[in-house]
Amino acid sequence: MTLLRLTLACGDYDRTRALRDGTVRVEGVELNYLPMGPEEAFWRMEQFEEFDVSEMSMGNYIIERGRGSDRFIAIPVFPSRSFRHNAIYVNVDAGIERPEQLKGKRMGVPEYNVTAAVWVRALLQHDYGVRPEDIHWFQGGLHDPGRAEKAMGKLPPGVRVDPIPPGQTLDAMLEAGELDAVHAPRMPNCFARRSPRVRRLFPDFRAVEAEYYRRTGLFPIMHTIVIRRDIYRANPWVAESLYKAFVEAKARCAAALYNTAALPYMLPWMIEELEAARELMGEDYWAYGLEPNRKTLEAFTQYAHEQGLTPERLAPEALFAPSTLQTFKV
Repeated sequence: MTLLRLTLACGDYDRTRALRDGTVRVEGVELNYLPMGPEEAFWRMEQFEEFDVSEMSMGNYIIERGRGSDRFIAIPVFPSRSFRHNAIYVNVDAGIERPEQLKGKRMGVPEYNVTAAVWVRALLQHDYGVRPEDIHWFQGGLHDPGRAEKAMGKLPPGVRVDPIPPGQTLDAMLEAGELDAVHAPRMPNCFARRSPRVRRLFPDFRAVEAEYYRRTGLFPIMHTIVIRRDIYRANPWVAESLYKAFVEAKARCAAALYNTAALPYMLPWMIEELEAARELMGEDYWAYGLEPNRKTLEAFTQYAHEQGLTPERLAPEALFAPSTLQTFKV
C-alpha cells in the first residue's frame, strides 16, 4: 500500500506525543512530525504554507475564514487550551486592584488578535464591564522587539491599538511603568524573576478560573489543527484519518497520567490535580470533536465577531471538515 506522506508542524505535547513517536499511526499516511513552537509554526504556515498540516491559532484561523479565505480546513482537534485570568499582569504603581480599574489604562499585547487576547477581552467585557474601547492597547514583542500583527480584523469604533516604540518590549515597558498592564500567553520575564514592580491582576487566579468554569462551562480553546486546502481537496479522507489519530493519541496520554507507580511529570501532587480537574470539569475535560466543544466554539465565534475579527458570526460547523463533525471514540 502506498502511503501519503504528510508533514505536520505541531508542539511537542503529551497529548500528541504518540503521533510524534509513531506509537499511533495515521491511517493511509506516512507522517513527518516536526515538533515546533506555536509562534514559528503559525508564521510559517500562514505566511508561506510550508506544511501539509499544522497547529494554528484559532483566532487567526477565524479571521481567515471570516474574510472568505479557504486556504485551510480545520479538524476539531484542540492541542492547546488554557484559562487566561492568570496571564494578566499589572505594574504595582498603576493603581489597578480590580479588573474594572483597567478602564483608561495602557495595556500591552503581543498581538491584538492572538487567540488568548480575544478570550481576555471577552472576560473583561462580559464579566467586569470593561469594553475593548475602554483600554488603550499597545502591540509589540513580549521579550524581542519588532513583533508585528500577523492578522488584523476590522477594529470596532473607538478601539485604539498602537505599536510600541521600535526597540522596546512589553516586558521592559511593564516593569518600567510605561505600560500599566500586559496580557501575554507567555509569562513575562520580569514576573518570572519576581520583580517587585509587577504582579498578577488576579493573585488567586486558580479560584477565579474555577469559578469562571463553574459559571460558564468554558475551557478556552487556543489552537486547532488545519490542513492545507489543496491537500484536503486531493485527499479528503485525510481529515478523518488525522482526527482519529489525534483522538487516539490523546486517549493514550490520558490513560498514562494515572500511572501512579512513577509520575511522568515533575509535579508532586499531579494525581491530586488530575482528580480535581476531573471532579470540576468531567471525565474528558480536554475534549476533541464539535459537539463536546459547541458551547466553547459558539462563545468564541461570538467574541470574534464582537471584537471585529469577523464581519459575521461564523457557525462552528463551517470551520471543520464535514467528515469530522461526528464525535469519534477510541
